[in-house]
Amino acid sequence: MSAMKSALRALALLGLAAVAAGCTRSVNSTYGSDYGDGPNLERWVKDVRARPAPPLDPLPVMQQFETFEYAAQNLRDPFSDAFANEDSSGLRPDPNRRKETLEQFPLDSLKMVGTIGGEAAGVVGLVMAPDKVTYRIRPGSYMGQSDGRVTSVSEDHIELVELVPDGAGGWLERPASIALDDK
Repeated sequence: MSAMKSALRALALLGLAAVAAGCTRSVNSTYGSDYGDGPNLERWVKDVRARPAPPLDPLPVMQQFETFEYAAQNLRDPFSDAFANEDSSGLRPDPNRRKETLEQFPLDSLKMVGTIGGEAAGVVGLVMAPDKVTYRIRPGSYMGQSDGRVTSVSEDHIELVELVPDGAGGWLERPASIALDDK
């Protein structure tokens, strides 16, 4: 039985060798072999090069754009700082002025609590800030967060003028006042 197995194995190996040899022969006959059968490969390359090239796609048509000539070189630049700060009235806060203590508080948080002096010496207003400290105010003093300049101090109120932005890069004067707190 082992002799029969050996014979079958030998026969199977012989069949596989024949099939492999046949496959190699068919591949080599189509494309040429690595052993000097070059004329078939050269003929194939020659045939491929002789074929006409496929047509190229046409170039896209370039769209013509309408030209625009910028003619505003001599006008003011709307984005420059000089334009933003220009104002026909000339009103603007003084950036070099030293801020006074009461300018750190909103105007509606300040309370007039009284006055000192009389008409001859000039009336001095007493204003209490949110920090519970009382400050003396005279005409020309500043208070509030909108550059409020005190114009007059009387027994029952303090009048001032604030500088507020007008929304167009300029400044407007706005009158304001603080009345005596009766509490």
